[in-house]
Amino acid sequence: MPTQSRPNILLICTDQQRFDSLGAYGNPHARTPNLDRLAAQGARFSACYVQNTVCSPSRASLFTGKYPRNHGLWANGVALPAQHKMFTRALADAGYDCGMVGKQHLSGCEHWVSEPRRDDGYRVFEWSHSGLNRSRQNAYQIWLRKVSPETYARIFPHEGDPDDPNSDNVSGTGYAIDEVDPAFHYSHWVAERTIDFIATKRRDDQPFFMMANFFDPHHPFGAPAKYREMFDAASLPLPKGHMADMSDRPPGVRAYAQKSQGGKSKGARHYPESELREVIASYYAMVAQVDTEVGRILDALEASGQADDTLVVFTSDHGEMLGDHSTLMKGPMMYEGAVRVPLLMRWPDRLAPNRVVEGPVEWIDLTATVLDAAGIDTFTGVQGQSLLPIAQGEAEGRGWAFCEYRNSGYPAEPPVYTTMLRDGDIKLIVWHGEPAADWPRAGELYDLAGDPDELTNLFDDPAHAALRERMVDRLIDVLCAVEDRSQPRVSNW
Repeated sequence: MPTQSRPNILLICTDQQRFDSLGAYGNPHARTPNLDRLAAQGARFSACYVQNTVCSPSRASLFTGKYPRNHGLWANGVALPAQHKMFTRALADAGYDCGMVGKQHLSGCEHWVSEPRRDDGYRVFEWSHSGLNRSRQNAYQIWLRKVSPETYARIFPHEGDPDDPNSDNVSGTGYAIDEVDPAFHYSHWVAERTIDFIATKRRDDQPFFMMANFFDPHHPFGAPAKYREMFDAASLPLPKGHMADMSDRPPGVRAYAQKSQGGKSKGARHYPESELREVIASYYAMVAQVDTEVGRILDALEASGQADDTLVVFTSDHGEMLGDHSTLMKGPMMYEGAVRVPLLMRWPDRLAPNRVVEGPVEWIDLTATVLDAAGIDTFTGVQGQSLLPIAQGEAEGRGWAFCEYRNSGYPAEPPVYTTMLRDGDIKLIVWHGEPAADWPRAGELYDLAGDPDELTNLFDDPAHAALRERMVDRLIDVLCAVEDRSQPRVSNW
C-alpha cells in the first residue's frame, strides 16, 4: 500500500522509439519482457502522439506542457526561450527531490557545445547528449574514461580541439561507441546512474522525481553483439509499403525516400533489402538493450521499497520510420511510425493492471499527468490534460491529436512544413505550400480503422472529397484550440 500522499515519479524516456517496437504493442519480433511486464502491471496507451517528430521541439513540449507553436523551440538547434518555466522547477518548488540523467536537448549541442543549465529544479543533473557528442561536461564520457580507460581510448583515439568549432566532435573510429561491451554502453550508464539515485542519492524525507533519458534506439543503428545476435535479420519482415508506388504521395515524401535528413543522407529507396533488414535488426537490438536496462531500474526500485509509492512512466520523444513508405529516421513525415510512441504507466493501487486506453492522447498530456499526480495546480499554461482519470476509466480523452513540423530536423532546402490532425480514426496530413513554403501544397488522408498501415492516400480521391473537407475544417478549429491563451485577462479593456 502507498505510504505517502504524493508519489515518487520515475519518468523513463527513450529517443526515436516507435510505438510498435514492443511486444506489448503486438510486435512478435520484439524482445521486451521487462517493458511488456510493466505494461501488464498498469496502463498501456495505444495511440500516444508527439507534438513534433524531432527531439528538441518534442521535448520542449514535455517540459513546458505547450504545443511547439507556443513554446517557441520550433527546431533542433533552437534554444527554449528563457521565459518558459520547466515543470521540473515546479516539482522542486513543491518539495520534490529532482534528478535527471542522460539527454535533455532543450538547446543546440553541436561542436563541443554543452547544453546550458536552466532554472530546472534538478538537484542531481548528469547531462550527456549522447555517447558520441564530445563535451567536457558529457557525464557519460567522464564515467567511461574512469571505468574503462582502454575503451575510451579506443573509441576516442584523439582528444580533438574544443576551441575549434570545426574540430571532429565524434568518435574518430566511426560509430564503435554503439557496439562497446554492454557494461560500458551509454544505455547501461543511464541505468547505473538512475539506480544510484534511487538507492543512495535521493533524499529520504522528500518524494523524488527522476528522469532517465536513454539515447537509443536513435540512429546510427548499432548495438552490442549480445543484443544484435538475438535477431535474424533475414527473417524480419520488410517495412510497410516497401518499394510501393509513391505516385499518390506528396512531393516531400517522395523526396525523403530518395534523400533523408534534409538531403544529407541516402533515403530508404536506395537501401538494398539486406541492408534495410540489418537496420531493422539493429534497431530491435537497441530496443532489447534498453529493455534490459529498464528492467534493472525497475528491480532497483522494487529493492528500495519504493515501488508501491512510485508512478512509473515509460515513453519516447518521437518515433522512427524504419523504412516504412520508403523513408528512414524522422523528419516531416507524419506516418504512425514517426509520430506515435509507446506510453506505459504504472502506479500500484491507483491504476488497474492490464488497462488499455485506445483513444488518441498527446505527449503534452504527460506534463499535466505528472503535475496532477504531484498535486500541483500552480503551473500555468499547460495545454494537455491529465491522463490519470482516463487511465482510471473516469474520463474520456479529447478524441484528437495534433502534430506540427516546421523544418524542425536537419534544415531542408526549400524548407518543409507539415501539420497532422488525427480525429477519431481519420488522419489528415498537410504539406504546406505558398506562402509558407516553396513546395506545392499537398496532403494525405488515411482511414486508420480500415487502413492502419497508411497504404492508401485518400486525399485526392473524389469519392472522399467531403471527408477531406471535413478534416480541413476540423483542422482550422483545432488550430484555434491550440493557441496559448494562458496570459490572464485583468480587465475588460
